[in-house]
Amino acid sequence: MPEAHIQLEKIDAKYAIMPGDPKRIDVIKTFLDEPKELMYNREFRSVEGSYKGLKVIAISTGVGGSSASLAVEELVHLGVHTMVRIGSAGALQDDIGLGDLIIAEGAIRDDGVSKTYVDPIYPAAPNHELLEKIIQSCRDLGFPYHTGIVQSHETFYHDSNAEEEKKWSKLGVLGSDFETAGLFVVGRIRGARCASILNNVVLYGQDTSESIGEYVDGESITAVGEKREIEAALEAFYRLENNI
Repeated sequence: MPEAHIQLEKIDAKYAIMPGDPKRIDVIKTFLDEPKELMYNREFRSVEGSYKGLKVIAISTGVGGSSASLAVEELVHLGVHTMVRIGSAGALQDDIGLGDLIIAEGAIRDDGVSKTYVDPIYPAAPNHELLEKIIQSCRDLGFPYHTGIVQSHETFYHDSNAEEEKKWSKLGVLGSDFETAGLFVVGRIRGARCASILNNVVLYGQDTSESIGEYVDGESITAVGEKREIEAALEAFYRLENNI
């Protein structure tokens, strides 16, 4: 019987790369050999292919931790054991440029879904071995990257968002997204190795809506950053599988 949301019943891949936007699947397909479209249900669009001979599934999760957690749960049911979110973030530090990659060493659980699973004192942390392979891949590929803590929250339209950004910036947080904390918590509880690579699409202090609009248009350095995070994730899978 197919999984309720991703609508998949059987897959060969044990590694999953997870963007938010279903359109990003088209970009991921250019990195895969023999990509095959699987399903497209709601926000969940999936493709299976291979990278350097390693079977990989790419699946979009939409916006927010709730839908991302559904994908994590259902992928685990199908035998996937390693997952990397490749998403976008707004920088909270001045030295993070557009298209720079933010590799999360941990996430502030300012979201809703992670709190539903477990008490807030439980940490949101990536798998260390997978994290190391991502950093190694970025370094070897020459990609600009930053490692540190990110903030996962619910929305950037609420009235106190600017004040919250200043608070977290002063505390050294690198950037904000919606999904990383939920991915880390749910993945850890379910026994999956998870990590998160975020492409910076908003300079600290700039308008979020305008910057994200430019990213969606794909006509800026942020589009290059997107390709970099895809390649870094896939290369990390390959290195992890082959103990490189």
